[in-house]
Amino acid sequence: MITWLIALPVVAAAFLATRLLLRRSGRAALRLVVAADALLLVGALALLLVVLGGGHAHAATTARAAADSGSGSAALIGAAIAVAGASIGAAIAVAYTGAAALAAISERPEVFGRAMVVVGLAEGIAIYGLVVAIILIGKA
Repeated sequence: MITWLIALPVVAAAFLATRLLLRRSGRAALRLVVAADALLLVGALALLLVVLGGGHAHAATTARAAADSGSGSAALIGAAIAVAGASIGAAIAVAYTGAAALAAISERPEVFGRAMVVVGLAEGIAIYGLVVAIILIGKA
């Protein structure tokens, strides 16, 4: 899992570099693109060999530890995604409800309590994400 997390940004950078090279015209650009593709192919093959053949050297004891750490890191990544998504969703919800609440309060100040409840409910989205993250971290 860690190998893939390290390799994915490298592959994305190589892809972006290839796209930038394709915007150039001429024979030199084509040679650079072919060289970048060959380099990317060699890197992908090396990554595949590392992922498929790396676990046999340390036998079963390290394989079990690697499997345990892989599920733990996946849970941590899931917790991070849950917190990030919930925070972004809560920010968008508070932006809209907060603006509407301020507009309503400016016209009718007696609706302050109701407006704050609605804004508080929008904030609850972030708390749900935090609860999911805590559950995922507890299972890691």
